[in-house]
Amino acid sequence: MNTAPVIGTTATPSWTVGDVTVHRIDEIPLPPATGPWLLPDATTDVVKQQEWLHPDFADHDGVLHLDSHSFALTVGGLRILVDTGIGNGKERANPAWHQLRTDFLERLTAAGFPPDSVDLVILTHLHADHVGWNTREVNGEWVPTFPDARYVTSRVEREFWATYAMEEARKQMFRDSVVPVEEAGLLDLVDVPAEGVEVAPGLRLLPTPGHTPGHIAVELTSRGESALITGDCVHHPVQIAHPAIGACVDIDPQLAVASRRELLGSLADTDTLVLGTHFAPPTAGRVITHENAYRLAPLAAAPQTVPH
Repeated sequence: MNTAPVIGTTATPSWTVGDVTVHRIDEIPLPPATGPWLLPDATTDVVKQQEWLHPDFADHDGVLHLDSHSFALTVGGLRILVDTGIGNGKERANPAWHQLRTDFLERLTAAGFPPDSVDLVILTHLHADHVGWNTREVNGEWVPTFPDARYVTSRVEREFWATYAMEEARKQMFRDSVVPVEEAGLLDLVDVPAEGVEVAPGLRLLPTPGHTPGHIAVELTSRGESALITGDCVHHPVQIAHPAIGACVDIDPQLAVASRRELLGSLADTDTLVLGTHFAPPTAGRVITHENAYRLAPLAAAPQTVPH
């Protein structure tokens, strides 16, 4: 059994966007082997050439730092969670994800979002490390972790996987983390047009296909300020410098690159706060023009000891 280190839940990193506080709910740091597997073109030489990646996003040997976490926020009176991580006690082919035992729900509760208070769960896509806490085991059964929430994902996303020839590991993930939510009547499939769709006041889903066909990013606006949660359109800041670097699990690699270029181009040299779904701390920053592409100017989180 893979037991993650227990980290205290007294402080939740957060950022303020207008009237909204966005909390990072940590699950686990991903092991060093994740980078070479996930982003094989992000070689040590490529990473070392981007000095701004050190020391937060990569070490001086060129090893990438990646995390698993979720984001929680309250908008229009709705308590919202964006992506649900890997989950506890799940049978997974990836040893870094297999049979985890983390204090994710304790962290979520400490941030002011106990599971039965969550109103909306947004799933950027249906991969194992984004849907795991959709469910938890109760008396040997997988049941929705957030029983009063509306779980939202793209209709294109769910319909793609419905006809995909899944390997057994992916079938298992759907059985324990997606199907129980569907059977409970909680999964809501949303059409996401090119201009995006608003699912809560100031909260818009944007299509960023390629990593998966229905992948979405999440845009927040409040009082003239904005933030963008990347999902897996951008796994790591090295892809901000090199948008052509793709993930080994991209369904449509060329489309993934095109979506990433378009997204980064829209963010560059603006005040929009970028929150990376797998970015190691400091996790957030602003995209600025750099050399022939971009870099991330990090913005450290403010630890919050009292739920907001």
